[in-house]
Amino acid sequence: MSARRPAPQPLDLSRVKTLLFDVDGTLADSDDALTARVECLLRPLRFLLSEQKAARIARKLVMMAESPGNTVLELADRLGVDPLIARFLERRAARGTARVLPVIPGVPEMLAALHERYPMAVVSARNNLTTLRFLQEHNLARFFRLVVTSQTCPRTKPFPDPLLYAAKALNVPIENCLMIGDTRPDVRAALTAGAQSLSVLCGFGTEKELLRAGSHHILASTAALSEFLS
Repeated sequence: MSARRPAPQPLDLSRVKTLLFDVDGTLADSDDALTARVECLLRPLRFLLSEQKAARIARKLVMMAESPGNTVLELADRLGVDPLIARFLERRAARGTARVLPVIPGVPEMLAALHERYPMAVVSARNNLTTLRFLQEHNLARFFRLVVTSQTCPRTKPFPDPLLYAAKALNVPIENCLMIGDTRPDVRAALTAGAQSLSVLCGFGTEKELLRAGSHHILASTAALSEFLS
């Protein structure tokens, strides 16, 4: 019988000096936007599915795709082809007219409340172009001292490299950084780097899998962070 993984220690707020934010599912309402697109694909089956059932199926498909998608991205990083994928997606975004993702309700107010108290950075597995477009469209770039994307370091999350890069650039010990994200790669990157992890349920991850990954604390939404840290 395999040894049981030790339960993660509770979040130590006294250590938190810097906040690192994921984008998709943490600042951007990516899961709802993707669910809406899947619902559109299910419309030809509307004679079989009620609107409510189609919405439930679309949500389930999106959540089920999260783990395989992250596995593919990690494998691409290990094979050294992730930069090629990121550049391809960025060129496609530059040519297209895709709508900028909506911001999660309450996130701008939360960032405004915290940015005077903490140095803050974005640490995202998205490419440069779409990350910056999202931040600029919603007037969020002013809150962050640093933006780290999939193209900043040779490897991105779940590897610790982008978190270590951010801590060094901000001149803060990694153990004083709090990584806020919605998926297991965010948790894995934080724990491997030596940072603390706070997970949110407004994105792609479930409470069960985030706890299993070792997250130190879980909030219902990123918008609740300012109250939690007050």
